[in-house]
Amino acid sequence: MAFARPLVIGHRGAPGYRPEHTRSSYALALEQGVDAVEPDVVFTSDGVAVVRHENEIGGTTDVADHPEFASRRRRKTVDGAPHTGWFAEDFTWDELATLRCRERVPLLRPASAAFDDTEPPLRLRDLLDLVRSASRDQGRRIGVVLEVKHATFFTGLGIDVAGLLAAELRAAGWADGILPLYVESFEQTVLTDLRGRGIRGTFIYLLESDGTAVDLRTAQGEAAPTYREQVSPTGLDRLVGEVDGISVDKKMILAPDERGRPTGPSRVVADAHDRGLLAFTWTCRPENAFLLPAFQRGDAPAQFGDYASEWRIIADAAVDGVFVDHADLGVAFFR
Repeated sequence: MAFARPLVIGHRGAPGYRPEHTRSSYALALEQGVDAVEPDVVFTSDGVAVVRHENEIGGTTDVADHPEFASRRRRKTVDGAPHTGWFAEDFTWDELATLRCRERVPLLRPASAAFDDTEPPLRLRDLLDLVRSASRDQGRRIGVVLEVKHATFFTGLGIDVAGLLAAELRAAGWADGILPLYVESFEQTVLTDLRGRGIRGTFIYLLESDGTAVDLRTAQGEAAPTYREQVSPTGLDRLVGEVDGISVDKKMILAPDERGRPTGPSRVVADAHDRGLLAFTWTCRPENAFLLPAFQRGDAPAQFGDYASEWRIIADAAVDGVFVDHADLGVAFFR
């Protein structure tokens, strides 16, 4: 099942150059030749699937500058962690459409922040249509790697996550396998639900380097297996036939020692391949702030380090897909 070379996936578009999840971010990634782009999906109060990394939108939009929405600011517990801000599920789509997007890490990426406040958020349907048009215009099959965020949380609010997504994918012509669709989540339950609704795609289970999946913790409490247990050989055995692949934090491949020196590639990719599972990894970024200490150069977090050496270890692991923030660098390196 392993691919001849890794899919280069534009992580939230091309957020190394444009604010994440904006139309211009995705358009740039597509122009720079990625194999697929990755939208994260959350939901509005009226059930619209919106492309945002988190349901908390205060850090990536100008919502705080809108006095009409000041009363919407609140504190919530999402997936067991407290958050304070403005949340997508407290807005209708028409209200969200009045906001403008902003760079998440402006100090690291000031060039991207120069595009702040110029574009509204996108609906999932907008992104699906954009990729379909790019596939037609460029004469190649471009995929979508759709990440379902906070499925248990939204289900608890009475939102039919799988049902809404299945309907959206069918309405947009993305449910029948004509164009490459990958569906991923840190919660396996929603993947199983979507597959059961007849969505034709490749289902990828995301795994953190630490912690436990929210859906499993909710259902099983302390008895729930950790992500590390799930990515062990025994844990991967249990995933065979349930998902098509896994996607892991790059640290699980690099396997850094206590001084930040890589000891990898680890066995995780090979273990997945031995069981017929695909193996993706996230996220390849060139700035010092995101590299292992062994690959950092200079003192500035925003400075590019020796990212090629870190990425070489990931390539040597024979991963099937890599998520990148700088689409042009990812395409140049991994091809």
